Amino acid sequence: MVEHDGAAQVADITAGYVFEGPTLHLGAALVDGTLHAEAQVRLPLAMMNRHGLIAGATGTGKTVTLQVLAEQLSAQGVPVFLSDIKGDLTGLATPGTASDRLAKRTAGVGQDWTPAGFPVEFLTLGSGDGIPVRATISSFGPLLLSRVLDLNETQESSLQLVFHYADRNGLELYDLADLRAVIAFLTSDEGKDALTSLGGLSRATAGVILRELVTLEAQGMDAFFGEPEFDTADLLRTAPDGRGIITALELVSVQQKPRLFSTFLMWLLADLFAELPEVGDTDKPRLVFFLDEAHLLFTGSSKAFRESIQATVRLIRSKGVGIFFITQTPKDVPGEVLGQLANRIQHALRAFTPDDAKALRATVSTFPMSAYDLEEVLTSAGIGEAVVTVMNERGAPTPVAWTRLCSPESVMGRGPEGTVSAVVAASPLLPRYSQAVDRHSAYEKLTGRSDGAPTGVPAPRPDPPAQDAGTVGGSREARDEEARRIEEEILGPPPRRAPEHVERRPPRDERATAGRGPDRDELADLALKAAGVIGKELARGLFATKRRKRPWS
Repeated sequence: MVEHDGAAQVADITAGYVFEGPTLHLGAALVDGTLHAEAQVRLPLAMMNRHGLIAGATGTGKTVTLQVLAEQLSAQGVPVFLSDIKGDLTGLATPGTASDRLAKRTAGVGQDWTPAGFPVEFLTLGSGDGIPVRATISSFGPLLLSRVLDLNETQESSLQLVFHYADRNGLELYDLADLRAVIAFLTSDEGKDALTSLGGLSRATAGVILRELVTLEAQGMDAFFGEPEFDTADLLRTAPDGRGIITALELVSVQQKPRLFSTFLMWLLADLFAELPEVGDTDKPRLVFFLDEAHLLFTGSSKAFRESIQATVRLIRSKGVGIFFITQTPKDVPGEVLGQLANRIQHALRAFTPDDAKALRATVSTFPMSAYDLEEVLTSAGIGEAVVTVMNERGAPTPVAWTRLCSPESVMGRGPEGTVSAVVAASPLLPRYSQAVDRHSAYEKLTGRSDGAPTGVPAPRPDPPAQDAGTVGGSREARDEEARRIEEEILGPPPRRAPEHVERRPPRDERATAGRGPDRDELADLALKAAGVIGKELARGLFATKRRKRPWS
């Protein structure tokens, strides 16, 4: 901690947050517990694509901070994408209500507060309020889909082979039924030799993947995979008055499937990365992307997935896209990613346990040297206050400032009843995405429903599994039973399990037969040998490099 008297510290903060270009107004600095309206804390608009972190304990105001940033970005013509997990951001479309308390707070931080609603689009994954968002299985890719299905590395490698086979054989993977049909065909007597050159696909691994697919369907997530696929160009629009459109992804209906929505957010970023042209440094970003509950991206993720996130964050800046991670502590984000987040807004932390105290010390260590006792500030800061440091226009960090933040001009929290439905009904996106489309694809080709092709999978395209009242997808037992039924229908009865004391590994000559599935070591070797041919599919899956002609504005 650098020693400064209070007046010198106020002067340093005041000078450190003076910028030449347009800025976002964050608030005013607190020094020695006193608010100093002359020490305005700002964030240069041109530095928003240097990415950022909004962190803090539950209830300290992270969502409100996100709302303030989204409003100001929109007002300056920058489109915004944000995830709304609890429905707390539907108030963005409605002007806020003035009060004496609000007037006192905004005057204290030097904010010229005027009630305002903002142009918002509400999207939804699966069922729920909002414009339905879909992605095809093919563009989602094996790496991201493995993340959703919680597959291990061996199962992920097998899924990569399935994607590769489908791509080489013109089997379009649009929805979950297409993927199930291809897996079932490859493990059937008719189709098992088709993948011999790539090492085959074991029935056990196929069964695991099929069970996870059925569980996903039982939870209502089959509605997400399919067409029409969401075009990420729609995230870059501005309103007729020039304000950037705020796209809010409503996730209330899929809270029980956190990996789906966190992985979907990476799919959106990957698609933007693949499609947007290089723009370098600009006066303002083309889009700012807020990833709420960011820890869900990394919990239990594979090394390949984390490396892909790191590469995307590092490279997408040159496409004019800024990313802000919202989570509780910086330790929720891997160091390789955290090191790329130049703008920090750290709300209060709690230190009730030894682990909390350790997290507090680790958080303090991520800030530049400061005249504040940051451990004390971060445990005593009030709601709507945060410790801030950002990147200035010269690329250097600004002085650390304990900041009382600005207030939103729209409604904080949920909007009035009917707000979302009214916005959705008036949206120009609704006619394009409201109705699902089921095109001729892998399922129809393999079952020969319309072209007389050999029948590899005789079962009809399944209807969504029945759901118990009040429970998404019914009980766990019902979902497991449905999974077993469909697996046996496609693959036949499972083989009899050997007793625990019996060696399960088959004889070497049996494993050498043409139709056998590889063991762990063989599958690892296979993945290395197939790297050249699979690399293209992995890139397309992770970075969504399926090209579509788009009207970039």
